[in-house]
Amino acid sequence: MNSYSVFLYISTVLIWGSTWIAITFQLGTVDPLASVIYRMGIASALLFALCKLRSLSLALTADNHKFIAFQGICLFGLNYWAIYHSELYLPSGIIAVIFSLIVFFNIINGRIFLKRPITINSVIGGIIGLTGLCMLFYPELIKFSASGDAIKGFLLAITAVFVASLGNIAATRNGLLGTSVWVINAWGTLYGTVALIIVALITGIEFSYENSLAYTASLLYLSVFGTILAFGAYLKLLVILGPEKAGYSGLMIPFFAILLSTVFEGYQWTVMAAIGFILVAAGNYLVMGRRPNR
Repeated sequence: MNSYSVFLYISTVLIWGSTWIAITFQLGTVDPLASVIYRMGIASALLFALCKLRSLSLALTADNHKFIAFQGICLFGLNYWAIYHSELYLPSGIIAVIFSLIVFFNIINGRIFLKRPITINSVIGGIIGLTGLCMLFYPELIKFSASGDAIKGFLLAITAVFVASLGNIAATRNGLLGTSVWVINAWGTLYGTVALIIVALITGIEFSYENSLAYTASLLYLSVFGTILAFGAYLKLLVILGPEKAGYSGLMIPFFAILLSTVFEGYQWTVMAAIGFILVAAGNYLVMGRRPNR
């Protein structure tokens, strides 16, 4: 990767890795779906304002609107709805491991829809990284129960991964058209917000707001950094690196979150966790390295 790609990749991992802590301040009195709607709605409004300030044309063809709407509904809408609901049944560590399967979904969907080649480095690196991640989250994995609620949470998380991967493929296609990422994300977050509002109306959730500094500050952080900046960097990576390599950030994000948990939450390291840490790093090197594929 060149220095620009490295910057985008590190930015994506650092920001999304930190959102795990920010999201904890969103859980409580406000329905999670309402919080996501606020987050995406704020992000969309700010992105449209940014496009106006930068004099970026918001005009799109009907065909492009269709694909950006698909991207937005998948990446900014249904994906988050499924993930937040899966957390009602499973601990976040389990969901992090499940969501890391996006590496393989992106490889397969990239091949099916974009005719991208499947490289041995991406597959082996993904397997090594996923193994390492499972070792990092081993304490939560051994507590996993095959109860009805756990299975429901697993199915919701897998659905979120599949939907997010489809959104990645659509985003790669949209980014290759030469349209500004800011314009794509402005429309995408708008479509995602509308999709979530429809889900909220159908399910009958209550829209409320927690008038506290912690909730408001975390909401703004998730809107500006977790959505506008992180998704802007990630969608650039999808275009530059392709969905299979960009998707590897799904392994690196919980990897970084563990480091933050060590500092802020007193995460206790074990030999197995340390080995897992090394494996995730090794998998990242293999996927992102410039070694020739044989």
